[in-house]
Amino acid sequence: MSKVFFVTGTDTEIGKTTIAAGLLYAAREAGLSTAAAKPVASGCEKTPQGLRNEDALALLEQCSITLSYDEVNPLAFAPAIAPHLAAREAGVVLDVECLREPVQRVINKAADFTVVEGAGGWRVPLAGQASMSDLVVSLKLPVILVVGVRLGCINHAVLSAEAIAADGLELAGWVANVVDPKTSRLEENLATLAERLPAPCLGYVPRLKSAGAAAVAACLDISLLGIEG
Repeated sequence: MSKVFFVTGTDTEIGKTTIAAGLLYAAREAGLSTAAAKPVASGCEKTPQGLRNEDALALLEQCSITLSYDEVNPLAFAPAIAPHLAAREAGVVLDVECLREPVQRVINKAADFTVVEGAGGWRVPLAGQASMSDLVVSLKLPVILVVGVRLGCINHAVLSAEAIAADGLELAGWVANVVDPKTSRLEENLATLAERLPAPCLGYVPRLKSAGAAAVAACLDISLLGIEG
């Protein structure tokens, strides 16, 4: 049976792609087929093939099912700014429907394990009053929350979990990704997160010298998502 999860974060630049790639790698190691989507990305580089996003390429590398870059990342923008602003500058209406259809096409590939990665946190704006969370609601996907462990992360994590629940979605699990290894009382903070987040912790990822997908996967337990090879 295919499993599909949406990966969001407590903020931007907290390692969503690093964790998503690690999850995909772990699934592949378990003998599962994998697919991924990052429907919108800003901060893309111009290449002879078109705009390319480093995060989307990292996800594509972990897909065992054949997908084109455009299938993984259908909307790519050059400026490294909020996606709704980048889209506006490009004359694109960034609404739920324009994101939902390409994501659904990837989901329809029916890989054993599919990851859809958002941009930034749970309430990243789209056009008008819509948010990235509305896309997830429309797809009815369970959510994996990447907690960027640093000062203030408990508040951000709990608020994100509350918002996910308020939207009627399941928080399937969370990952502690240490973005600031000098965080005071690190172990106590991790314990507090475990007490307050209503989902299993899929893993604790320390600050790694090389945060490749294999190294990250070694820190994760995807069986907690009900996934077995």
